[in-house]
Amino acid sequence: MLNAVGHNTYLIDTMLYGPMRAACYLIQDGDDLAVIDNGTHHTVPLILETIKELGATPEQVRWVIPTHVHLDHAGGTGGLMQACTNATLVIHPKGATHMIDPSKLTAGATAVYGAEAFERDFGTLLPVDENRVIAADDGQEFELGSRTLRFIDTPGHANHHGCIYDSSSEYIFTGDTFGLGYSQFREGNDALLVATTTPVAYDPEGWMVSLDKLMALKPKGACLTHYGLIEDPQQYVDMLRASIQAHTDIALAEENNDNEGREGRLKEAVSSLLLGAANNHCGMSEADAEDIFAHDIELNAQGLNIWLVRRAKKRAAN
Repeated sequence: MLNAVGHNTYLIDTMLYGPMRAACYLIQDGDDLAVIDNGTHHTVPLILETIKELGATPEQVRWVIPTHVHLDHAGGTGGLMQACTNATLVIHPKGATHMIDPSKLTAGATAVYGAEAFERDFGTLLPVDENRVIAADDGQEFELGSRTLRFIDTPGHANHHGCIYDSSSEYIFTGDTFGLGYSQFREGNDALLVATTTPVAYDPEGWMVSLDKLMALKPKGACLTHYGLIEDPQQYVDMLRASIQAHTDIALAEENNDNEGREGRLKEAVSSLLLGAANNHCGMSEADAEDIFAHDIELNAQGLNIWLVRRAKKRAAN
């Protein structure tokens, strides 16, 4: 069943880690289609089924645009490009090589998750022909029917992250730049937005600048990968900024402590932060919030630890 979010834009639940955790988006304009973020290799059949429900064909997909190469956003790129033979891949310049040759992504993710979990969650990463890849410049625009899709360089969550602004809907497709906004926290409440500091390139200062760039567009909606449409994102950006700062403060409080046990302490502090935010926002119990945030708590703590390691190396080099 089509899940329309307005302006001929459709949300597809990738079902990664359960329902309403990760999404990708399909935009239709005339005979042209674009896919923004594409989930994992296991998501490709869901995207193709949605295209069929629209009465369209894979050959009508003109653009495939992952916001960045983290596997919950771009793991299915190679498989989708094989199915959509007329599509061109638009990607951040720092991510293009990983889509052309995903071997390092495969090796890195397998090392982190283990081979069995990698196959279960992400499937196979397939390469994309470099002749079908555009490494997009900041501000570069791509025609889709009567509208344009503008690529916006948005480092912070990752240094190879780009968001997309749609001239027709005035939506921004934010990947992880507008944080985590799971719909489970919205029933009867406004959205709850929290930062995602996933390894390996957390940059809080750059992230704040990226949010300035996005809000300068005065978007009418933000389409989050995690998860769904948030209308009038201007009213939520300060909440996200506060969460970015709170994660940064957690890390900086650990900077002069012993390395031994650091990641465990970071995990405990991040857990307290996120579960407390959920309880304050909508009264959700710690157990229920932990069920939703468990994966993010682990990854946020890892990302903050890596950020501290990078800072230490930079100090040592100076």
